[in-house]
Amino acid sequence: MDAPDPEFMREAIRLSVEKMRAGHGGPFGAVVVKDGRIIARGFNRVTSTRDPTCHAEMDAIRKACRALSTFQLDGCDLYTSCEPCPMCLGAIYWARPARVFYGNTKADAAAIGFDDQFIYEELDRPMSARKLPMTQLLRDEALAGFRAWEQQEGRTDY
Repeated sequence: MDAPDPEFMREAIRLSVEKMRAGHGGPFGAVVVKDGRIIARGFNRVTSTRDPTCHAEMDAIRKACRALSTFQLDGCDLYTSCEPCPMCLGAIYWARPARVFYGNTKADAAAIGFDDQFIYEELDRPMSARKLPMTQLLRDEALAGFRAWEQQEGRTDY
């Protein structure tokens, strides 16, 4: 594999500052790279779109998947200005890029008010001990969708 390219990280960092100053959201930027070129740029747009999921990595992943007409980023690298939060990390694993490079750490983000530690702690707790109540409801009825998926011909597994 090729060595990480600092210029791609510089682009993620540039986006984080430029788009934050333009009022789009927090100071986070990301780029997806394939075959030595940027195929998608993303930046935090949580406040401007009123969408709590519009983090830089999520934005870049969505754009890259559209550009490649796929739902997986095989052979791609993700450069992000900050270590991914739990939500973005989950999306990154689902997107399956080859590698991830990050600039700031989650501790750096916490130091300026973007602290995701409580989410990591919540994930370690049993459901009954979490701050956000979660109650299972109608499992037997919900399983009908899973049974239908198992029987679906021509499905695309992921």
